[in-house]
Amino acid sequence: MNRHAAHDDPCPCGSGQPYPACCGRFHAGPLHLQAPDAEALMRSRYSAFVRGDVDYLLATWHPSTRPASLVLEPGVRWLGLEVRAHHHIDDEHATVEFVARSRLAGRATRLHETSRFVREGGRWFYVDGDVG
Repeated sequence: MNRHAAHDDPCPCGSGQPYPACCGRFHAGPLHLQAPDAEALMRSRYSAFVRGDVDYLLATWHPSTRPASLVLEPGVRWLGLEVRAHHHIDDEHATVEFVARSRLAGRATRLHETSRFVREGGRWFYVDGDVG
């Protein structure tokens, strides 16, 4: 379920920009603007988790590691994203280290991950990540 945002709603990724000018432009559809780098893709994927946009998450997941389907945990409230590092390895590979905070049934959790991304055909894809 993809909820719509008003033009002045801040982007969930924490950029401080309005959603439509930030991650919303990438969520607009598969033929629209693609994330220019791995960090932008990671931020847009976080925003997709916040907004429940499963189609976008699957479309930006590399086919070699993408699950056949994705069901998001109902009731999760995403609290914030902190990007700690973005490493450009070469023109086709990058990593992004981040911490995403959430709450479910009153219990706070934090996901600290270093994600791997690959660029193919001009598009960045999430491959996998190391949690720790």
